[in-house]
Amino acid sequence: MEKTKNGKKNETKRQSHLVGMAHPNALPLMEIPHVIHNGYQYQYQYRYHQSHPALLPLPLSLPLPPPLLVYMPPVLPPFHENNNPKSRVNAQNPMWKQRPVPNRYRGPTESGFDVVPLRQDVESHHQKTSSHLDRTPHLLNQNPKPYFNQETMAVARRPDSGGIEGHIIPLSANHFLVKFDPSQRIFHYDITITPRPSKETARILKRKLVQENSDLLNGAMPVFDGRNILYSPIEFQEEKLEFYVSLLIPSHGENPIKNRKEKLFRVNIKLVSKLSGRDLNKHLKEEENARPLPQDYLHALDIVLREGPAESCVPIGRSLYTDLMGGERDLGGGITAMRGFFQSLRPTQQGLSLNVDFTVSAFHESIGIIPYLQKRCGFFTDSFVRTNRVLLEEERREIEKALKNVRIFVCHRETHQRFRVYSLTEEPTEILKFRDRNGKEYKLVEYFRDQYNHEIQFKNLPCLQMSRSKACYLPMELCMVCEGQKFLGKLSDEQTARMLKMGCQRPGEKKDVIKNVVGGSFGPTSGSYASQFNIQVSKEMTQLFGRVLQPPKLKLGDSGHITNITPNRHDRQWNLLNCHVAEGTKIRRWALISFGGTTNQHSLIPKFIHQLTDKCHQLGIGLSKNSAISPFFEPIQLLNNMAGLESKLRKIHESASGNLQLLVCVMERRHKGYADLKRIAETNIGVVTQCCLYPNLGQLSSQFLINLALKINAKLGGCNVALFNNLPCQIPRLFNENQPVMLMGADVTHPHPLDDVSPSVVAVVGSMNWPEANKYISRMRSQTHRKEIIENLDIMVHELLEEFLLKNNKLPSRILFFRDGVSETQFQKVLKDELQAIRVACKRYSMYNPCISFIVVQKRHHTRLFHSDQNVPPGTVVDTVITHPREFDFYLCSHSGVKGTSRPTHYHILHDESKFRSDEMQKLIHNLCYTFVRCTKPVSLVPPAYYAHLAAYRGRLYLERADSTQCGKQMLYRSGPLQTVPLPKLRDNVQKLMFYC
Repeated sequence: MEKTKNGKKNETKRQSHLVGMAHPNALPLMEIPHVIHNGYQYQYQYRYHQSHPALLPLPLSLPLPPPLLVYMPPVLPPFHENNNPKSRVNAQNPMWKQRPVPNRYRGPTESGFDVVPLRQDVESHHQKTSSHLDRTPHLLNQNPKPYFNQETMAVARRPDSGGIEGHIIPLSANHFLVKFDPSQRIFHYDITITPRPSKETARILKRKLVQENSDLLNGAMPVFDGRNILYSPIEFQEEKLEFYVSLLIPSHGENPIKNRKEKLFRVNIKLVSKLSGRDLNKHLKEEENARPLPQDYLHALDIVLREGPAESCVPIGRSLYTDLMGGERDLGGGITAMRGFFQSLRPTQQGLSLNVDFTVSAFHESIGIIPYLQKRCGFFTDSFVRTNRVLLEEERREIEKALKNVRIFVCHRETHQRFRVYSLTEEPTEILKFRDRNGKEYKLVEYFRDQYNHEIQFKNLPCLQMSRSKACYLPMELCMVCEGQKFLGKLSDEQTARMLKMGCQRPGEKKDVIKNVVGGSFGPTSGSYASQFNIQVSKEMTQLFGRVLQPPKLKLGDSGHITNITPNRHDRQWNLLNCHVAEGTKIRRWALISFGGTTNQHSLIPKFIHQLTDKCHQLGIGLSKNSAISPFFEPIQLLNNMAGLESKLRKIHESASGNLQLLVCVMERRHKGYADLKRIAETNIGVVTQCCLYPNLGQLSSQFLINLALKINAKLGGCNVALFNNLPCQIPRLFNENQPVMLMGADVTHPHPLDDVSPSVVAVVGSMNWPEANKYISRMRSQTHRKEIIENLDIMVHELLEEFLLKNNKLPSRILFFRDGVSETQFQKVLKDELQAIRVACKRYSMYNPCISFIVVQKRHHTRLFHSDQNVPPGTVVDTVITHPREFDFYLCSHSGVKGTSRPTHYHILHDESKFRSDEMQKLIHNLCYTFVRCTKPVSLVPPAYYAHLAAYRGRLYLERADSTQCGKQMLYRSGPLQTVPLPKLRDNVQKLMFYC
């Protein structure tokens, strides 16, 4: 899975006093391409700096370069001025300890848990204990003990050879078969470069080192991960090698080609391990007693296939971006979009498979900081910059937020340094001062005038601060945004629409693009690296067969009578003409409030109320014809005032005798106060809200009113659709009407990538009715910042079990737990911690031991299925060829693709005590996708996971504030240990409803 990591430190390169020295045995120089000349020319054209003779480097304690950013390497042998450095075999003992090889796979341990024997006969156990649960469901075990053994930690195996239900169709998948030689050994070397270069410079160093030292490397062409690992198909002459490599670093002065600076790097290489492909081959082929996946060899093969593309593309995570796929597109606001491709090596039933997909990402535009801010910040116009006015605090905070963590370089002196913006100075440039290491005080403006012959133009603007703890100031006009830098901020609606349009491709188009990447000059088969390691990559997509499951029969209402419908349309949609919802709720006391809007828009409210109540009655929903009180019309500015908003909502609630069931909110436009509205209504007042926008009231379509009515009915306890044949009828081998089952979903939502303070929010939902299993209540918690494993899961599961017990007078005999948002690297951790937490919750009840199935749901993957050049039909399932060699997983595309190429959902069953068969699990999940409450079509995600996602998003809203700018500094920077802010408690009447849907 693809996953972005923030916060990588940008370290300054240590300058050697040997730079520029000539000696007879020195290696020939190699030029580093000047890749940022366009940005420099922009600066030069607008005369943001002046040319000057030989530039002097700053003292270490002066602002450039900053003292904090000086890279201090480990203890190194000194450079000798009188001796020419030569590449040599490092025969001496290493001066620092060898780092151990990272063990990427750790199997389950022998100990660590209290062992309790597993049930031998699950069915008979539940028959024996069900009567006890009926009689004494309230007995709690106050000191539950976790119990696990090694078998419970193993990921569930596929129970059969795959499903057989549904009609078969031919498909192709964007997986490309990879053949490797199991006898090919791969030699893993650790590489250390001093001073530490950027990734781009490191790759250039590696290429030159290989070219100039072929004999010492035995003619090998090693591959490089860009950090500290080399993989070679041939063992080098010695286990430890040391080289000195000189490069030409371009300056950013008036003539960047002429003004170049020689830089000397020391490169140490040492052998770490020798990898064999036999274990990987056995893992892919052995059915019984299969060995664990050898992650080290698989990682080496993955790096080999990335080496060719990395030489001509911009690598970011597992994706690579290049202008050769159509160039950049301006999204506005200093943001551009670039096309690229994703690639990942995966073990599958057909062997090793290379998953390749088309992708689009947003990047910072590589221009000067001042023109960049003129695009990012609306108020920061050219006329504003030249007014010489000092920034207001709100303006400074907005600029600071736009530049936070952006990597920049300077264009007034020769350097290859890169800096990361930490903040802005609180004072303008003209009054900034600093001291050198001798204590002498300098004015920043005078320093740049004397040192660089540059007169700072925009003295009213603050400087960029590069360090958290020490003074390290850079004037804005001398800074440029680094290119190839992924934009991590939130795109506007217009920017998002432009990027989606750029990446939205019909299946035939995407298929052709992927094929061109694999066979192209910049794709995974480019270069000669793969052949050096005896790797062959097919240039044809994997051909396979899928099965299309039949849609289930659905139960609706008809004037109090039950009716049924089967969605047989090609897109599997159904309509509610002449039909009622399965169970309509009664809403007698409701009100309406308007935020903003013109007088003409206000006049639409009576018509809207009339048509909404009529549509509800047509659907069997008892929404009273008249609201409990007259509509309220408030200015939209009320949403900015939390105290005033709460006062108004409380007044409305009291006007309805404190028994208001529903508050319909009509808003002029989308507003950040929406979060405060939801939080106040659901946690302080205790009323369910339904929001809509005035633009939708201008032309009241029937579909808009139906969607609104369905959400209102679901939020107030109704049921919009149910399966005509309930789950016990569909899977009688496992389900019984007298032994209820709970479906649970869980998701964790994390704060914005640039937010390093706010907590993560977790939500767990559970079904409360059986055998329908379509009404869910939620539990939400905040937890440690960016922690994926759910904390306090046992408490939330126990609370849901208590609610289930009150509702059904029984505890569930089975629990199906759908976990969203987990990557494959976290499977073992999730299985260990969260499955144990569920067991701990169950152990609070005496002699209660339900069957638990733990299913991971993944949407963020890059597998795509094609039916000829069309999207696959809804209901398509694939559980062969491209799925795991032995584990229980499958791809299901339950929905109909409207735009672009459909993305199937990947379901991976990690633990299954109910012993589902493939057909049973696939049929269950597929049919549940037809019961989502918000629409009349099947959704792409199983509803428990979908509801957990919505509930977690609602919990995230509770942490947002319309006036959050008052604490902007606190939100941008950590001032101490992170404090997990608890979520506000829901009112009891709201907590038992699906208010989040």
